[in-house]
Amino acid sequence: MEYVSRVPGPPLDGLIDDVYFLEGTPPYARLTLPPAPSALLIINLSAPFQIRAGSERETAGYADGCVVTMPTRAWEFGYPQGSRSVGVHFKPWGLAPFLRIPAAELRDRPVTVEQVWGRAVVAELQDRLATAGGPHAMLALLEEELRRRLGESAGLDLVRRTSSVIAATRGAVSINELSVAAGVSNTHLVQRFKELIGITPKRLARSHRFAATVFSINHSGPIDWSELAAGAGYFDQAHFGHEFREFTGLTPTRYVEVRRRFLREHPGNVLNSWPLPAD
Repeated sequence: MEYVSRVPGPPLDGLIDDVYFLEGTPPYARLTLPPAPSALLIINLSAPFQIRAGSERETAGYADGCVVTMPTRAWEFGYPQGSRSVGVHFKPWGLAPFLRIPAAELRDRPVTVEQVWGRAVVAELQDRLATAGGPHAMLALLEEELRRRLGESAGLDLVRRTSSVIAATRGAVSINELSVAAGVSNTHLVQRFKELIGITPKRLARSHRFAATVFSINHSGPIDWSELAAGAGYFDQAHFGHEFREFTGLTPTRYVEVRRRFLREHPGNVLNSWPLPAD
């Protein structure tokens, strides 16, 4: 698959990790995506893709694309053959200025881009992207649309500053400490997080700790799970295993087996750092 990405310029760089173009045949028809400390927007330019979110048993099709606030559970993504799309990886708080509803209402419930921006806007953007002269021109168009649709969100600076501390400590910070440093009550901080990110500060801290732990695993050799759990700040190995199962649906050992399968069957694939084969 071809993957082209870049960090947008100001002011989008304070909200977005990267904008990207993706095209090609997926390594697997279905991929499981553990919850990451990130929100996502996809503009689809090919056949509809399928998503099964959270505890839902049925998949749903998305023709124009989707908007996903920070998930709390693993979700399943089904790529069409000949997939083609552009998208945005938002910082946890970064999607809020582009939404018209509180993020908590979309938690673990992906929606179409049309539901967020309207049919006319999405149809025009898809047409412009489809006729653009290559990935870089497409990303420039996407950034232009994002700048045009950038709005204001009350409390965003508070959530941004607090979230940045959580990220810098890989989730190893108490919510009481965050509230005191921010000069607000726990209740106020939680309310702002739910409105703008869709989850609580504690849940965001858990997500950052899990992501940091996953990326620290060396898949090429034996793994000392007790040492890994202690280094990541988990209370004990049982706590570590519980978090792994909640975030991935797999035990740590099974997770590594599936990750190694991906790396073995598709070495160097642009998608092999986070998603897992679902079949």
